[in-house]
Amino acid sequence: MPQNDSSTGKVTTVAKEKKNNAVKELIDALNGDLAREYQAIIAYTVYSSVLTGAQWMNIAGELKKHAHEELAHALIIADQIDYLGGSPTATAKEVKLSDKAEDMLRFDLDNETETIRNYRQRVKQAEAIGHYALADQLRNIISQEQEHQHDLATALGIEVPHVFESGA
Repeated sequence: MPQNDSSTGKVTTVAKEKKNNAVKELIDALNGDLAREYQAIIAYTVYSSVLTGAQWMNIAGELKKHAHEELAHALIIADQIDYLGGSPTATAKEVKLSDKAEDMLRFDLDNETETIRNYRQRVKQAEAIGHYALADQLRNIISQEQEHQHDLATALGIEVPHVFESGA
């Protein structure tokens, strides 16, 4: 049975500090994800408006739908950052632009692939500190991001990219 001596207090303090650091790392990572969600909202909004030509009309409509879903993701992530004691970022990652529809769709596909990879890591981080509800919300977001990835790959006429873990 643990004793109430100074060494036990030190172990408890070290454990709390370790958890606090893990929460801070999660908040920082989620803010990066939030900035990527903002990027996606902007990109999908712009791209859906500038795609022209009959072959792109269906995908333009899908991109508008994706923009709404990305906004929902951003709201969830911002709420979770606040819940964890952080401040949600107000800055979006840079949006790449092109005159070519294929380039714009490729940019989106690459961003979705990165987003899925990052959220998979976030699930692990959330579970490691006992935030299982956050992990479940992230899994739901991953599911929608995978649908976006599939839609974009289909529009480009390519296979859906495989998402490998970071560092793999």
